[in-house]
Amino acid sequence: MANYKYRVEIAYSEQDEGYIARVPELGCSAWGESVEEAAREVQDSIEAHLQALRKLGRPIPDPHVVTSA
Repeated sequence: MANYKYRVEIAYSEQDEGYIARVPELGCSAWGESVEEAAREVQDSIEAHLQALRKLGRPIPDPHVVTSA
């Protein structure tokens, strides 16, 4: 099984009173009271999303590669 590394964006949400971790390539997210908790929780979200795609026979999106000049 491939080891995918997706970009995770974490930002504080005043509305949710916590941190939201988003994975733009997959469209999944997770919440945590701290940055660390949100980062841990989003890993479960990523795995669940990828498992669902596999079960449905859908392609797994490739992570976007970001390079700097």
